[in-house]
Amino acid sequence: MSEAGFQRARSAAAKQAREQAILDAARALGRRHGVRDVTLTDIAAAVGMHKSALLRYFETREQIFLELTAEGWRQWSADLCGDLTGRARATPAEVAGVVSGTLAARPMFCDLLAQAPLNLERNVSIESVRSFKLVTLGEVERIGRELHRLLGLTELQAVDMIATATGMAGALWQMATPGPRLRELYASDPRLAHAAVEVEPRLTRVLTAYLTGLTAETPAAT
Repeated sequence: MSEAGFQRARSAAAKQAREQAILDAARALGRRHGVRDVTLTDIAAAVGMHKSALLRYFETREQIFLELTAEGWRQWSADLCGDLTGRARATPAEVAGVVSGTLAARPMFCDLLAQAPLNLERNVSIESVRSFKLVTLGEVERIGRELHRLLGLTELQAVDMIATATGMAGALWQMATPGPRLRELYASDPRLAHAAVEVEPRLTRVLTAYLTGLTAETPAAT
């Protein structure tokens, strides 16, 4: 859509369609360039509107990506719980593998997980943060029920485990996707080979050890 051809949405349905187009553009740009490097101007240009027109739909660039983070939580939780729900029983290693695999399969979500506490939650309204936190709370509770059923984790243990998994996924993704210059540096010096990480194997190892320790202290659910 060209900027000249853009017209302000006049109905609720048209407004919703514009908002979805903005989210779709931001998602595509984030996947291509990384969330940190996408500007509001980039998103507006991709949709075919001026930046000032885009601000009629979202208060800031950060709100756009916070909406995408909430979307990512819903999708990840649905995929993760869909797998766990189909299991009558599971070992800590199996649960760790499913958690790690479903996170690693969502690179942009991992990117967003790192960006959310660093900046996405810091340049939006309190109501936007409240809405985002309520989404994550609901998904954490949903995942927590499966962790309790399969491994006997308490509510606090499940919350800690999910926070560990998502926090590490965000950090590891940043480490796994260095810029071109850093990538060349790591490849040129064998002493720096450890700096290039793979998200899923490392996250699986850490979560397996973490869950094994927790379940050794917590009786399995019956």
